[in-house]
Order: sequence, then C-alpha cells, then structure tokens
Amino acid sequence: MPAPSTSPRAHLALGVLATGMLMTVLDGSIVTVAMPAMQNDLGFTPVGLSWVVNAYLIAFGSLLLLAGRLGDLVGRKRMFLAGTGVFTAASLLAGLAASPAVLIAARFLQGVGSAMSSAVGLGILVTLFTEPRERARAIAVFSFTGAAGASLGQVLGGVLTDALAWNWIFFINLPIGVATLLVALRALPADQSLGLKAGADVIGALLVTSGLMAGIYAVVKIEEYGAGSAHTLGFGALALALLAGFLLRQAKAAQPLMPLRILRSRAVAGANAVQMLMVAALFSFQVLVALYLQKVLGYGAAETGLAMLPAALIVGAVSLGASAPLIARFGERNVLLTGIALLVGVLGLLTRVPVHASYATDLLPVMLLAAGFGLALPALTALAMSGAEEADAGLASGLFNTTQQIGMALGVAVLSTLAAARTESLTKAGKPNAEALTGGYHLAFGVGAGLLLLALAVAFTVLRPRVPEDDRQLTMAA
Repeated sequence: MPAPSTSPRAHLALGVLATGMLMTVLDGSIVTVAMPAMQNDLGFTPVGLSWVVNAYLIAFGSLLLLAGRLGDLVGRKRMFLAGTGVFTAASLLAGLAASPAVLIAARFLQGVGSAMSSAVGLGILVTLFTEPRERARAIAVFSFTGAAGASLGQVLGGVLTDALAWNWIFFINLPIGVATLLVALRALPADQSLGLKAGADVIGALLVTSGLMAGIYAVVKIEEYGAGSAHTLGFGALALALLAGFLLRQAKAAQPLMPLRILRSRAVAGANAVQMLMVAALFSFQVLVALYLQKVLGYGAAETGLAMLPAALIVGAVSLGASAPLIARFGERNVLLTGIALLVGVLGLLTRVPVHASYATDLLPVMLLAAGFGLALPALTALAMSGAEEADAGLASGLFNTTQQIGMALGVAVLSTLAAARTESLTKAGKPNAEALTGGYHLAFGVGAGLLLLALAVAFTVLRPRVPEDDRQLTMAA
C-alpha cells in the first residue's frame, strides 16, 4: 500500500521523483550550450554534431510508452531505480568520451535511462498522493521541476563549459544520480506489480518502439532533408504503418501491452492532445526566443539565460504557490483554459517584437506572461492522470511523457523550418540579417500562437468540467 500522502516518506519520495525529472529535463537543455566545445574537442562534423541531441531524443521519446507499461508489469519502483542507474552510468561514459561515436552511444543510453525513470514518475506520484489537494500540490512541484530544468540548463551549461570543460555537464549527474538512487531505495514504496503475464506483448512492444523511433527520426531530420523529401515522407509513412499495426495488435491481443481502454477516457485522450499542441507551440518560446536574444540582440549565452530567468521564476511561483489552490477551487479545466489563454498572449506579443528591442518594455512582459505555463501544466497533468485506473498509472504516465516528446520534436522541426525559410526569403529580398531573422521568428511565433488557440479549442470542447473539491464537499455535506 502507498504511504499516506501526509507522511514525511511520501514527501521525501516526491523529492526523489522531482529530482529525477530535473535531471532528465536539465540534460536535454544543458547539452545545447556546450555543443560548440564538443565539436572542437572531438572533431564532430556539423551533421554528426546534431546526433548529440538526436540520439537522446530518439531513445527517450520512443521508449517512454514501453517503459511506462513495463513499470506497471514489473514494478514502478524497480523501473525508476533501473532507469536512474542506467542514466547515471551513461553520464559517466559521456563525460569520459574521447570520440564522437562513444559520445553518441552514451547519449542514446542516457535517453534509455531517462525514459525508464521518467515514464513511471507520475504513476508513482498519483498512487502516493491520493487526496485531491495533496495530489494537486505534488503535481505542481513535479511540473515546476520540469519547467525550471529547461531554463536552469541553459545557464548551468554555459557556466560549467566556460569555467571547467564540456565534460562536466555530464559529470555533474554522477553525485545527483547516486544520491537519488540511495534515497529512492528507502523513500519509494514497493508497489504491487501486475507481472509480465498481464501484458507481455513482445510483438506490440517491437511495433510501438520501432514506429516511434522511425517517426521521431523523420521529424528531427526535417530541417536537414526538407518536409517534402523522400527521406521524410518515407520514414513518416513507415512510422504510421508501424503504429497502425501496433493499434490493431492491441485491439486483438489477449494480453495487450497498451490496453486501448485508456484512450476511451476523454480526460486522458484530450489532455494528451492538448499537451502535444501546447508543447509544440512553446518550443518557439523556449528556443527561438533564446536565438533571437543571441543572434538579433547580441546577447551572450549567460546573458540569455539570465534574460529568460524571470520566466522560470514566475512559472515556479505560480506552479508552487497558486496552481494547487486554484485547481481545488475552480477545477483543472478552468485553470488550464486560463493558462493557455495567457500563453497565447506570450506568443502574440512576440509576433511584434522589434529588431532593436528594449528588454524592459518588449521582453519582460512576455517573460511575466509565461506564468500561464505554471497554471496550464499542473492542471493538464492532473487531467491526464485522473482518467487512468491505478493499474494503468505507469502506462498513463508514459503516454503523457510520450506526447510531450512528440510535441517537442514537431515544434523543433516545423517551427524552426518555417523560421529558416522565412528568413531566407527575406534575405533574398534584400533585408538586413537582423531584420530577416526577426521576420522568420515572427512567423514561427504566429504559427505557435495558432497551435495554442487550437489547444484552447480542444481543451474547451473535449475536456469536461470537473466539480472543484470544495464544491464536492459542500454537496456531500448538504
């Protein structure tokens, strides 16, 4: 049985899960700042260098769903411990890498370990914290660590690379990973697993993993090959065929890897659809704003991280201080709609950001409106997990993380390609470099705002209102 939600052990377990999430997200953003140093030291080609990121994304995104279900079958605690161990060992290998091949292999293994640990994190959390208010607070903490990790990674990556060497962006994971393992052994409750016989669908596992790998590979290479190329269309078609085969297999298998009943929940299906759209749109904020600051305004790496720090701080303040009571009072759906509306304002303002911007008047308001993310993500996470049965908690957690990674990959591919194409067009028309770059970013921000409006529409129509906890208690008392 899970520990009571008010016990010190449960809150220690939350700290372990949040730390695991922080390592995963931090690792995804910290690498980008150090890539030029890696290229100089190890002799990467420009194309080869992209695989420092791609190898991690492909392994991580394609294995989340499988790892989530395996966590239900063999035990979520076992899966979290194994994943943290693999990630920590792979971080050591990455830090010691003396050739591009070794670093790419280590990054792939990091992605495997991250998928194993993060896929079951939410599943453990929702079984630990069963009281609605406590669960809302726990989800807010968990969500904040993910948002904070992305911002912290850019600052920390620049500091470690400049002060020490690029290897230290991986070595820093070693003490954190070992400490997480030691605390997790005592803090995480031993859960009752279903056993492999409850869903050991090997064919289904091969279909979904290979399908997701092919799809993510196609998406991350769009910028290199083009959206309409034979390479992109071929791998995209292969991915769709494999995933369609997986769904057919799950409908007929006696012991499916992913029981399709989970998709019949409007909360689960709707929340995952909203998340995919929202994450794809917010790539334009998380990455393209950083590029705008550096390439147009001339900020350095550390200055860029500091310029985006108010967004991380406001997201943290709202996630930790406001989201849980607001969800308890007004319900997840209403808080989610409010958060997405604020994020539409973020990207709407960015479509008008000038070439010669003032941080105080043009960018700081944007950073403050990012508070919408601190409202939207905890509410969305609660909705996605609320529709899953306890036996499927790991699967629901893995599915939620999978749609997040697919949305991120789509955002990277589509918005960066649109921005680059618009910039090239403006450059050919004779516009100065800074103006052409800004025009490209404007287009990406506008498309991102459109994706958020679509997410708002899906949330409004698909996700049914849930009665806030206070109102439920009043109704029961009456």
